[in-house]
Amino acid sequence: MRLVPTEEQSELRAVLRSLFVKECTPDLVRKWKAAGSESSGTVFPDSLWRALTEMGVFGLALEEELGGAGATLNELGIFYSEAGRALCPSIIYSTLAFGIALDRLAGQEMREQYLPRVAAGELRAGVALWDAADAHNVKPTLTATRADGGWSLSGLLPFVENAELAELLLVTATSTVFAEPNRMLGLLVEPGGQGWTSTWQPTIAGEHQYRVELDELFVPDERVLAGNAGPALVDVRWVADVVTALQCVEMSGGGAAVLERTVDYVRTREQFGRPIGIFQAVQHIVADIHIALEASRLSADSAVWWLARGEQAGRNVAIAKMHASEAYKWATLNAHQVHGGMGYVRETDLHLWSERAKVSEIRGGTADVAARWLEEEIGLVH
Repeated sequence: MRLVPTEEQSELRAVLRSLFVKECTPDLVRKWKAAGSESSGTVFPDSLWRALTEMGVFGLALEEELGGAGATLNELGIFYSEAGRALCPSIIYSTLAFGIALDRLAGQEMREQYLPRVAAGELRAGVALWDAADAHNVKPTLTATRADGGWSLSGLLPFVENAELAELLLVTATSTVFAEPNRMLGLLVEPGGQGWTSTWQPTIAGEHQYRVELDELFVPDERVLAGNAGPALVDVRWVADVVTALQCVEMSGGGAAVLERTVDYVRTREQFGRPIGIFQAVQHIVADIHIALEASRLSADSAVWWLARGEQAGRNVAIAKMHASEAYKWATLNAHQVHGGMGYVRETDLHLWSERAKVSEIRGGTADVAARWLEEEIGLVH
């Protein structure tokens, strides 16, 4: 594993940080959160989306033949880290996850049809491929019945992020065809229309979450992945691992921003005529935050590095999620204490990271859930 970034990677990080400072301001984050906190709320980060498109972020890890930059997951991880620092709106992550999933699961014809649009920023999309509370549970919850010229989908997706903003949603379903029991299908669903019902779900961070019910929603054959073969569970699991690992990198980036804000605060906040940063009790808290976040960052980077090599890295992803879920949340809680023990207030921007940390802690599984993944990976449970 390479711990020292290349010159190109350092330049990429610097450019991304500058972009986010300009385009992903706390004001934008608050507007995104406010829209996600209302059942009728809709907002789209147009300026940020255009800036990321011009920089080629949506095609960063896609092949050049598909309009991408031909980079690796390591470079995409740099984006996630800087996006986490800036509290990037989740529609960006949803679309990137769609590109990763389609690139892995779809046939060449479908990849050539949709991935250039993703790379060009012309398609907003998302995925619903695993349990929102356990990313290692990739068994489909939808059923697919053969219909004339396609398939009829029915079932429940309890948590679908950005379901009302996405133009396409990648899902899996189990076939009900008698001759093909338990066959798994991958399908591209267009939100809305007959058979689609979505219900807004409130969250602490104003994430755009929806409960989606499908009742005989028709999907034409041309939107079924890989023809008759369909995706394999092992490939869906790999996609889930990649998205989870990148999420852990995002969380380490968010934690780094919290630490930076906290250090700046203890340097300037004075008590008894001196900066509070000179007091040992405060120094211990800040040092502990740094240690926890460094462990989280290294484990997340390790997971992404192994996945970038095409390896199955379930053990690394489990360790990364265990660290990230605890470290990010713990860092925000202690940062609040260092800020005068102020608790949960909205007079500063710190609560924005606290809310995102809490949502990120449970998205895809808490640290306890990730610990169970690790037990399975090392053979302690079956």
